[in-house]
Amino acid sequence: MWHTILLSALAGLMGANAVPHFVKGMVGEQFPNVWGNDSLRNAVAGTLGLALAVAIGYWADLSAYAVAGITSVFAGALLMAVFHGLGGAYRLNSVLGLPNPPRITASGAGQ
Repeated sequence: MWHTILLSALAGLMGANAVPHFVKGMVGEQFPNVWGNDSLRNAVAGTLGLALAVAIGYWADLSAYAVAGITSVFAGALLMAVFHGLGGAYRLNSVLGLPNPPRITASGAGQ
């Protein structure tokens, strides 16, 4: 059961992390990425992240412990949503000494 819980949480983390990279890449916008902030790198990283999340979810054997596995997927996704919602990708780029693209906040002003 722990195998399912841990891999499901990892799949949720990876899948939720892949979404903003995939979306920003698809619409041609920059987003913080350790391999570069441009849209093409984000599109590729997002696509690979989604594929990795699906593979990890497959290995998690969700059918064996469906409730625990699905709960773990959502817990992992929530954790990553909070990370991105608090600007974690921008802070991570700063800590790694990488440039950050402009950030548009809810008020519309750049940060």
